[in-house]
Amino acid sequence: MSSTPDNSPPGRPLRPATLLVRGGTTRSGHGETAEALFLTSGFVYDSAAQAEATFAGTERHFQYSRFGNPTVSMLEQRLALLEGAEACRMTASGMAAVHAAMLSHLKTGDRVVASRALFGSCHWIVSTLLPRYGIAAEFVDGGDLGQWRAALARPAALVLLETPSNPMLEIVDLPAVAALAHAAGAIVVVDNVFATPLLQKPLEMGADVVVYSCTKHMDGQGRVLGGAVLGRAKWVDEVLQPFIRNTGPSLSPFNAWLILKGLETLPLRLNAMCAGAAEIADWMATRPEVSRVLYPHRADHPQAALARRQMPEAGGSLVTFDLAGGKAAAFRFCDALRLIDISNNLGDSKSLVTHPATTTHMRIGAEERAKLGITDGTIRLSVGLEDVRDLIDDLGAALDAAGVPARRAAE
Repeated sequence: MSSTPDNSPPGRPLRPATLLVRGGTTRSGHGETAEALFLTSGFVYDSAAQAEATFAGTERHFQYSRFGNPTVSMLEQRLALLEGAEACRMTASGMAAVHAAMLSHLKTGDRVVASRALFGSCHWIVSTLLPRYGIAAEFVDGGDLGQWRAALARPAALVLLETPSNPMLEIVDLPAVAALAHAAGAIVVVDNVFATPLLQKPLEMGADVVVYSCTKHMDGQGRVLGGAVLGRAKWVDEVLQPFIRNTGPSLSPFNAWLILKGLETLPLRLNAMCAGAAEIADWMATRPEVSRVLYPHRADHPQAALARRQMPEAGGSLVTFDLAGGKAAAFRFCDALRLIDISNNLGDSKSLVTHPATTTHMRIGAEERAKLGITDGTIRLSVGLEDVRDLIDDLGAALDAAGVPARRAAE
């Protein structure tokens, strides 16, 4: 269940930075300033009759932390206010959020259309798990509206996509795909983790459900796992909540509390990270070792105009680039870094790199990676909060160590 905030906001819309500090706050009788942490598995009732009414749904009262918890509810309300969603439910991880959003809605005989450019575990759910339950799945190139149009010419139950995608930062035209999906009878589920709610609002562009790994920018300090599913109240209450209640992917109140505290500084962190990412992307493009740089707000991004339309504030905190020397050069580069860490996480205050072909997208296979444009020289960089000059110094030294292939050096 959700509690009602006792500190009602002023009678005017609040801006995102304010919502991230104040939204959804519910204070106990002690009047605490910081959000209270309710580390409890269960709740007591004033009477047996109240317990009966709570389970019957005629009285609102917390029952069990697998179903709802005051700390978790504060986080749900805050994220719903920020996203502009009617309702939100938290999960134990971002993948639990994707899984719950899909499996709560789908049944045997349904059909799913998904963008090919998905995080490895999301790709596995669509390509491997769903068919086991008799759910058909079809992949399309997310940036190709013709493929979406052809795939959605037949009825479908659900569309899944990421924009920008992991790791190649592909942009999907959300309004156009949403219109096609709705005409086919599908709901649209958007993984918005790279953009965050501050840079992109999928619900305003036709999406029905938005999912997040709160492990990334929302916590932002590499501490805890968490996920969120947001959408219309009717769908959340009648479709999603029974699935979460009965299958148990619940978020720990402690993790919820840490994410709540992380949200307070999200605008400050994200602004600095995006500024650093844009500067690093421009610098990377000058290096002879780098054969390609992808950043949504660079003019040479294949979908730069669409990226600026859907993410007008900034291009995000991720930069993807290819080293001309392939896997050997990529490994030399990663191993030569002294400040930036090798890690498959992202959205952290610490800058991180990963080699997608051998980590996050290893299990989708070489053929599928080729379709996504992931080469053996592809590196994904998550820009953190260090001084950008120190990051560029570290990247430059690592690129020097990676070596310039002869064909690039001769240019």
